Amino acid sequence: MRNRGMFSAGAAIVVGVPVAAWGLMGQQNYEGLPASELDYAFQPWDIGDGVAAVVGGLALVLVGLGLSVLVRGARRGALDPRWWGVIGPLVAVGLMVGVGWRILTAGSVGANIGAGLLIVFGTPFVAGLTLWALAWGVWLVTDRSGDRGRSGGGELGGFASRGV
Repeated sequence: MRNRGMFSAGAAIVVGVPVAAWGLMGQQNYEGLPASELDYAFQPWDIGDGVAAVVGGLALVLVGLGLSVLVRGARRGALDPRWWGVIGPLVAVGLMVGVGWRILTAGSVGANIGAGLLIVFGTPFVAGLTLWALAWGVWLVTDRSGDRGRSGGGELGGFASRGV
């Protein structure tokens, strides 16, 4: 149960950060023209700014709760501190995805240069961080050495393979 709580808290942070960033940032349209006259790299979702802000605020509360559970678990020894090397990059990816979606859907006059730069430079960075987190997580789950005396790899919510 304790490990499932750590997994759930980590999942809440990783899922909540992009939603909070997206919701709290708001639509980034060019001011001075109606939305129907703007050019979009990608059409934004038809969700009002008020609804998005409420969803973003709720996601931020969820992130805060998850973070408090993980920090408390790490201080008490329930969370192997090496898992921060997985959670941290995934949080950075989530932040980039949430803000990136607002950049990609921003209404502009003419070309959206920010969308192009995001695709060219942001995509490899997000891919690299995601692969890092995946590789580090697989290594932690399957590593049998140096895990503070436990028999298997780091615990991931009861999903550790124990080297099998």
